[in-house]
Amino acid sequence: MRISKLSRSSRGSFLTYGFVIAVYIILQTMARGGNLSASVKGMLVPICAYVVMAVSLNLVVGISGELSLGHAGFMSVGAFTGVTAAMALQNVVSSGSLRLLIGMLVGAFFAAVAGVLVGIPVLRLKGDYLAIVTLAFGEIIKSIVTNLYVGVDSRGLHVSLLTNKLAMDEGGKIIINGPMGITTIEKLSTLTAGFLLVMITLVIVFNLINSRTGRAIMAIRDNRIAAESVGVNITKYRMIAFASSAAMAGAAGTLFAMNYSTIIASKFDFNTSILVLVFVVFGGLGNMFGSIVAAAVLTILPEALRGFATYRMLIYAIVLILLMLATNSETLKGLIARIIPRKKEGAEDA
Repeated sequence: MRISKLSRSSRGSFLTYGFVIAVYIILQTMARGGNLSASVKGMLVPICAYVVMAVSLNLVVGISGELSLGHAGFMSVGAFTGVTAAMALQNVVSSGSLRLLIGMLVGAFFAAVAGVLVGIPVLRLKGDYLAIVTLAFGEIIKSIVTNLYVGVDSRGLHVSLLTNKLAMDEGGKIIINGPMGITTIEKLSTLTAGFLLVMITLVIVFNLINSRTGRAIMAIRDNRIAAESVGVNITKYRMIAFASSAAMAGAAGTLFAMNYSTIIASKFDFNTSILVLVFVVFGGLGNMFGSIVAAAVLTILPEALRGFATYRMLIYAIVLILLMLATNSETLKGLIARIIPRKKEGAEDA
């Protein structure tokens, strides 16, 4: 089957897969040849995590048409539950890769549960109300984790809130230590694990978008009243998008956390949610390829500007504003259209 005979959406999906695979091969080749600096290597896993975060949030913001400002809350749930599971299994499962996989699955599960619990009351709201409630959710999660104590001993897991009352046996180990977060994390995350998670996320999102469920979600986004009038269950389909997005954010949180030796709740605050939202807006609503590029570029840019010391973040903000203005310029869009002419939709999909 020739790619040129595929529909525009299918062709875009395969091109996105190809782009991610090509970048992974290039990075692996450069790493094996010793052509990547230590700072660049250290950024690869966080970039993969942010790419998953951006693509998953785009499912809510771009495809579902809802504004969520608490996406870092789901990332936090995935990070702390996933790392807890991986550390609790340290003496049971010897394979680090398997523990990372179990951790990401656990993180995705609990983040999805959190998404459902939040979505039941929240998804009946819309517009600014939804944004405010999801923002509050992110802050609630941060507060809970800051006051959470979790330990493991021969009797299993012990949990305590507000104060450390774990009462563990001798030889027990504290995993989550309240405001101190999780320390002595075994760094299990790798570029390969990040690449696989990005690919799985893209497969899930693209298949969801191109399915009957995805068409129902987009119908709700385009005209809620019309969709409801033909029997589309508004709450059900919004919940599917919201919970799926939360699950992928949870897996990304585990991947991100297990790239560092220490992780604290304040790492997943309101600023992180806004940063991910910037990735989505900069890359284009509903544009998954754009989200990937935006997440990578805007993660690398602050590090690339470190030579400017005090003025680094000022220059970053200015560059971000200029890029936003440029990408929304009708003149620039017209120039790109002349360079890369598009066929009419009917002729293209024929």
